[in-house]
Amino acid sequence: MNYLITGRNGQLAQAFIKRFEKQSISFIAPDEAHLDITDYNCVFDAVTVHRPDVIINCAAYNNVDKAEQDMITAFAVNATGPKHLARAAAQQKALLVHFGSDYVFDGVKENGLYVESDEVHPLNEYGKSKLAGERHVLEELDRSLILRLSWVFGKGKQNFIYKLSEWAKNNEYLKIACDEFSVPTYTDTVVNITLKAIEQGLTGRYHLTNSGFCSRYEWAKVILGGLGIKKFIRPVPMDIFNLPAKRPKFSAMSNAKIGKLLKSNIPSWEEAVTSFLREGISS
Repeated sequence: MNYLITGRNGQLAQAFIKRFEKQSISFIAPDEAHLDITDYNCVFDAVTVHRPDVIINCAAYNNVDKAEQDMITAFAVNATGPKHLARAAAQQKALLVHFGSDYVFDGVKENGLYVESDEVHPLNEYGKSKLAGERHVLEELDRSLILRLSWVFGKGKQNFIYKLSEWAKNNEYLKIACDEFSVPTYTDTVVNITLKAIEQGLTGRYHLTNSGFCSRYEWAKVILGGLGIKKFIRPVPMDIFNLPAKRPKFSAMSNAKIGKLLKSNIPSWEEAVTSFLREGISS
């Protein structure tokens, strides 16, 4: 099995690269200069040359607030890019693994976690771009695996755990939203379940998160406790931050469907955070 990974420098791509290197799995992960997914010719050439069996798309525009003004770039990376990859994958007869987001939901569901059949209604441009990417993949390619993620953390600096640790160094106390809920999801969990899904020939759209859910405030308490940092955290409504992009207040997704199909007991978010902190948060 030969893999092609996009978005080489991101925390999720790095987690796949680390696993593939450890297990001596054949892969190539070109840098963006050699694989710009917004350029179809670039994508087509890379897929034609490397002839992957599986393309894992870890490339994404993840700056939720900046996407409100930079919609062109957000849609180019999150929507048009996956379309290019799907079209090239179809020609190569490769499987495309594409990662979606919990931000395709509006947060108004009141009777449980979001499941795959729930209606989508993104509140911001980032969420709209991610939903468009999902739809393009499904339109262009019969053989795809779309995995919606939430609150992803892993090695690197583009995640809440690293940012919180930095805020704690520079502030006397912290204000963290207590009314924003989702599921912290460890890159190692994503890699484990994704590779198992590929191995078992799974296709379609699924929610892939760690188990359970929490507020940002609850997550922050677990993080600082795990790091041994004593810092007062004040729970506040997220509206006080006046962020450019509107966010769903509750976007926690259920991983029950993929867990059942793969016969996998997916670790809780608390277990995942503890495991990650034990290894160290530095990149």
